[in-house]
Amino acid sequence: MQTRDILGTAFAQIGANKLRSFFTLLGIIVSVAFLVAVVAIIQGMNAYVKENIAGAVIGTNAFQVRRTPIQVGFFDDEMWKRVSRRPRISAADARTVQDALPDAAAIGLTSGFPTPQSDISWRDRTVGDILVFGITAPYQEVQDYKIENGRALTEVDLVQRRPVAVIGHEVAEKLFEQVNPIGQFVRFGLEQFEVIGVVASKGRVLGQSFDSFALIPLTRYEMLYGRRLTTTISVKMKEAAEVAPAMARAEEAMRIAHRLRPGEESDFSVETADALVEFWKSLTQVLFSVIPAVVAIGVVVGGIVIMNIMLMAVTERTREIGIRKAVGAKSRDIERQFLAEAIALASAGGVIGVLSGWGFAWMVATVSPLPARVTWWSVALAVGLGAGVGVAFGVYPARRAARLDPITALRAET
Repeated sequence: MQTRDILGTAFAQIGANKLRSFFTLLGIIVSVAFLVAVVAIIQGMNAYVKENIAGAVIGTNAFQVRRTPIQVGFFDDEMWKRVSRRPRISAADARTVQDALPDAAAIGLTSGFPTPQSDISWRDRTVGDILVFGITAPYQEVQDYKIENGRALTEVDLVQRRPVAVIGHEVAEKLFEQVNPIGQFVRFGLEQFEVIGVVASKGRVLGQSFDSFALIPLTRYEMLYGRRLTTTISVKMKEAAEVAPAMARAEEAMRIAHRLRPGEESDFSVETADALVEFWKSLTQVLFSVIPAVVAIGVVVGGIVIMNIMLMAVTERTREIGIRKAVGAKSRDIERQFLAEAIALASAGGVIGVLSGWGFAWMVATVSPLPARVTWWSVALAVGLGAGVGVAFGVYPARRAARLDPITALRAET
């Protein structure tokens, strides 16, 4: 019996019993759809965190020289004691880094933790809880801020301590609506600032806005809020490949400037956004550890259902098997026929599950802030899983059909 005939008969049997075939495959369809959809969402979020959140916090092709390391969660007591003894990052440190990295695209200073929040008012309108950052002009380039209206902060604003501000897109949208914000005067508490620019929107991630902030000259900022405990040096390199060597040069220059001996622990941190990315990946690894268990349960249940349905099919088609053996079909042909039907049935469930999972992932990405990226390996795994279930749970019914005695089979009632 040719392979084409075997497959044709297998799909004909599936088509002849559509409803039964669908319910037979429901467990596999749900399991495979779950696998594809969850992996797509997790992979999409991993990529989005790396490309957007990390870039929004530190910048693209950038790193920071900080008093405190980037830490997701709380410091333990010992770590906090060591960090609190570190000296503050100063303007002299910024000059040290600048001298060590003449090839940097931009080197800026920004106020660090704790970042003050303020209500910003214009006429009778107020927007609350806006993060206020004091910066030097190059910081805007490090963070890849694009000015959609007006101009950016300049060194002149910094030197002259001008009361001017560049605001985020969301602040401008809520505060001014149809009014051009450039040249308008807003209040941060009791202080008045002229709006000189609006930053293009960076959007939201998981409900967190990256457009609700105000940038003012660092010199003016320190007049209002004082020096922060964690003033930060932000460095942007022209290419991603230049970041690691630049970090090493900056660390060496800082150690020399701080007169640290070889082997002595650095009293500063040189970091990229890898800590944020690694923290997120550690969370998704927990999800990845749960997925196999959930999928395995669904697949086993689906496989058992397929085996039972195939056993029932053997019983229903006993006379057919007897006729085939009587006209010369070998036991091997009968076994291949029923095994092919089981594999075709399970593979169809895998394909339907892949399409369902793909559709669900697309729907989630469309109606929510959660991104989704379907990966080729999850699709291949899902389809292979379906075919594997067909082989694993189709062998017993196929062998039982092949072992039927043709005389007994022919006596069976139709």
